[in-house]
Amino acid sequence: MAEAVSLKIRPGHADFLDLPWHQSVVDWDLERFLDLPKGISRHEVRFLAYEQGIYVVKELPTRAAQQDYRVLRALESCEVSTAIPVGIVEQRHHDPGAERSAALITRYVSHSFSCRELLQGPGFGNHRGRMLDAFAMLLVQLHLAGCFWGDCSLNNVLYRYDAEAIETIMIDAETALIRDELSRGQREEDLAIMEMNVAGDLADLAASQGAALDTVDFAMGGEISERYRRLWRELTDELTIGPDEHYKITERVNRLNELGFDVDEVDLLRTPGGGRLQMKVKVGGRSFHATRLRELTGIDALERQARMILSDLYYHQARHDTASATHKAVAAVRWRVGGFGPRLERLQAMPTITDPIQSYCDLLYHRYLKSAEQGRDIGTEAAFQSWLATGRPGPMIL
Repeated sequence: MAEAVSLKIRPGHADFLDLPWHQSVVDWDLERFLDLPKGISRHEVRFLAYEQGIYVVKELPTRAAQQDYRVLRALESCEVSTAIPVGIVEQRHHDPGAERSAALITRYVSHSFSCRELLQGPGFGNHRGRMLDAFAMLLVQLHLAGCFWGDCSLNNVLYRYDAEAIETIMIDAETALIRDELSRGQREEDLAIMEMNVAGDLADLAASQGAALDTVDFAMGGEISERYRRLWRELTDELTIGPDEHYKITERVNRLNELGFDVDEVDLLRTPGGGRLQMKVKVGGRSFHATRLRELTGIDALERQARMILSDLYYHQARHDTASATHKAVAAVRWRVGGFGPRLERLQAMPTITDPIQSYCDLLYHRYLKSAEQGRDIGTEAAFQSWLATGRPGPMIL
């Protein structure tokens, strides 16, 4: 490795000192290489296997790499869904503007897939609405964190199943800027860029498949914007509360928690005349249910996955008549030790299951469908056997 090369690597990861950083990644010939599916990228990308996990190396000019790394680090602290930045490599070339002058290293996003992988299969199909919601949610989270993306597109995100929903993950932040707060004009500009990019992505995909332009879903970008605006209003609009309507404070907080958001602050200001209150909420990261599940079980899950698994706990509590707080606490322990824990271990032991948490959510949904079909509660173990017998149904990508 050339002495001039500079590596900045976060603790807990490989040191990457064995890589020939003085060469372009295009010229690397390493046993560590993994041939994994990937979407379209303006830069060269390689996947590498280490004892600590799978990493992604993206080669790009120095200034772009620095901005990418800086923004991803900032968004990670805000609990926004992004690729996890691991390190940055600089001074790989005497010209900092050269494509190979720097490299960004991120964690590989497990169980993820690109938009092109999905569309080259059966298309969005029943996933379309969930894709639009996921895109809108990511943009809302970014804007709440003060992030102007500047290049949101179908190709700059990855997707993965989150229980019955889809999560979008930002993987390209080289054009993004972090501000204390975004104005409405800045947010609308970001949406306009997104709409243009999404239309271009879909047109390019149609052309690559020999499809006519009149088959392109050009309405998609606009629909994402509309869902974004509805969600933004729900999270940020001020609420006026009458003298006998204090219950609305709890309702508002509960609704935000249902969406997965933590509530950092609730500001209550009296209106002129003093008869009413103006309620303004400051939302935190979208990890309400994931944090609760981690506290109960030590298990890390995506937000929707955690919400569904916690519903299994409430299902267990309802079946065991837990009226008091003490009984609920005891039932939670029994659920974790006698139900959730052992079944998760059974799933982890199955060699063909790559994502046990998502599989557990698939099982819970299968239990719901079979119970509704039979008009009675069939129980988790019977549902488990049925789920196995029917081929472990769940969301399919291809």
